[in-house]
Amino acid sequence: MGEIGLFFGSDDGNTERVAHLIQQCFGDSVVDVYDIADATQLEFGHYQQVILGIPTWDFGQIQSDWEEFWDDIAAVDFSGKQVALFGLGDQFGYGDYFLDAMGMLHDVVVSSGAQIVGHWPTEGYEFDASKAEIPGAGEFVGLGIDEDQQEDKTIERLNQWCAQIHKEFGLTTSLHPLEE
Repeated sequence: MGEIGLFFGSDDGNTERVAHLIQQCFGDSVVDVYDIADATQLEFGHYQQVILGIPTWDFGQIQSDWEEFWDDIAAVDFSGKQVALFGLGDQFGYGDYFLDAMGMLHDVVVSSGAQIVGHWPTEGYEFDASKAEIPGAGEFVGLGIDEDQQEDKTIERLNQWCAQIHKEFGLTTSLHPLEE
């Protein structure tokens, strides 16, 4: 069993692809990846460090598998756990709702005791509003990925964020930077 549990939901495969890239960056033996459609509350209990990945759909909606798991995730006790978040969204097509699902997921796990790590700068993104933005901080609650408009920045952002998470989680394992 790895040190980190990574849980994601994905309809079109982009969030799943990013989840596996994060696993590759940390190493397969460090990160265990779970599709939230197949996960249970019990699996969260195995980890003190958790990464959660969620895309935002349409006008600020939660991805369908996460929506089905919403009551379950709210019932998980995150006390003493470090949680990092990443979200996918389209900042130009849905600039009023960019990464909203990540912001909503953040609020749920914080209310269950999670210590959030992995804040990410809003600089370099163009959007009008986001529930994932920390008011006045110039940061998102986690890493923002836009595979629709800024796919060319995904690998660079993942490498930087994984290095940040590696440090914030206090890991001693080696990172494996992704090739562009």
